[in-house]
Amino acid sequence: MASLPDEATGMEGQFRKTEWPFYWITRTSARYFMTLEKRLKPMGLDVPRWRVLMSLYEDEHLSVSEIADLCIIKLNTATKIIQRMVADGLVTTRSRPTDGRVTEVTLTAKGDAKRREARAIADGVFEAAFSDLSAEERQALNTLTERVFHRLGDL
Repeated sequence: MASLPDEATGMEGQFRKTEWPFYWITRTSARYFMTLEKRLKPMGLDVPRWRVLMSLYEDEHLSVSEIADLCIIKLNTATKIIQRMVADGLVTTRSRPTDGRVTEVTLTAKGDAKRREARAIADGVFEAAFSDLSAEERQALNTLTERVFHRLGDL
């Protein structure tokens, strides 16, 4: 009996992890966060706090659930991270003016300074990682991974 082609690789009956895009996506993400963690540690930040700081980069106030969604973490995990960040003086919380049931998070001056310092570190990692890719290649990578991301959200 002939084996059917493997849909992921197009190869008959063989699986090669290096031809599986999720293999590279996962490894790249893990290596990125390991590199970032090592560089953030001297400034007293870890990746979870960094992710919250970066989620507040474009918005002055975000709800805890919006932060959880942007960081792709569970709501209770986001709540714990934000509580630690409040204790560290990096963020403050308030009730949303239009809906008192919603807790919003905003950066303190100390948090904003840490965010800027952390962003400079992340920019350095980005430049080193993508130095040999053109702007068009980076855009193509973003476009493809975004499409896969949205499809996974539809499952």
